[in-house]
Amino acid sequence: MSPPPSPPQHRIGLPWPELNDGLQYKDVVSSSESELTTVSEFYFTKYKSSAPLLGWIQRIQNGQIQIDGEAVKDPNTVLRSGSKLVYHRLPWKEPDTPYSLDILYEDDDLIALNKPSGLQVLPGGLFQQRTLLTQLQWWFGKKDTSTGARELHPVPVHRLGRGTSGILLCAKTKLAKTKLAAYFAEGTSLVGSSNLDQDCGTGRKLSKIYRALADGLVEEDEVVIQQPIGVVRYPGVAKGLYVASPEGKSAFSKVVVLERDRKKNCTLVKVEIQSGRPHQIRIHLAYIGHPLVGDPLYVAGGQPKCFDTDLVDDAAAFAEDGGYRSQISLFLGIVDIICMLIKWSYLTC
Repeated sequence: MSPPPSPPQHRIGLPWPELNDGLQYKDVVSSSESELTTVSEFYFTKYKSSAPLLGWIQRIQNGQIQIDGEAVKDPNTVLRSGSKLVYHRLPWKEPDTPYSLDILYEDDDLIALNKPSGLQVLPGGLFQQRTLLTQLQWWFGKKDTSTGARELHPVPVHRLGRGTSGILLCAKTKLAKTKLAAYFAEGTSLVGSSNLDQDCGTGRKLSKIYRALADGLVEEDEVVIQQPIGVVRYPGVAKGLYVASPEGKSAFSKVVVLERDRKKNCTLVKVEIQSGRPHQIRIHLAYIGHPLVGDPLYVAGGQPKCFDTDLVDDAAAFAEDGGYRSQISLFLGIVDIICMLIKWSYLTC
């Protein structure tokens, strides 16, 4: 019996506003943090990389920080143990990002989207509003309001890198989310075990297949890569960068050559992954000496080659909100620390 035909493809998406809605960062003051600590000292001590002391004072005087629901403008307000703090980060303009999404398939339980390159799936870093998840929420919110239909919850059940284009599955019901997540986790759970199927998708309910353009000529027609992937410290990436690492988590990729272009010295490959580690295809292809064409980060061996500005945390956006503007501001931050120490020395004399 042949599968039912998919509905006609159509496009959704709403233009991004000039600025996002900003962000809220919440903290609760612990007993150790409340000993004669002012609100400015609390934030500067806890979030040194965000702004110098004068920057935090600016934010407080702007009314961007609340204590137990009340805005405070005095930087010298003394905190109490258990106080709930909220820092309201000002709205900022996020980088240009595509917003149109082609619906490839949709039913009552799931939706398959063609994610364009340049669109981040979930909020993170500079991209807090301009994400695929936001477009889904806007579209279905608008749809529910206009039709009075039951409330749906479209949620991506896997990720594609911001620079990657391809099919993204999103669940519209809690049951679909649970089932699809289990299908995606099925292959990852087998990686590193003796039950791993070298044919990758054989017997699985869901397979992940990609096409990639690798640098250089991949001589073997088929390559199986089982290099673990772990995290290392990296400038500008708060949570660390994923790289090829023997201490990392198991990962499995099967690479099949589709076409070799000897004139341009590159190879078109099909990559089927059993696991789903972050940047897995980029890292694995680089590990065998054939990084993706144009990859600004990973080189042979699956290691980073340089500082990648695409991965830098959003210091530029913070700059308009009292944050660091340049490396010279790090020096000013050190000056602030010295001034604060002098102040405390004076108070305790």
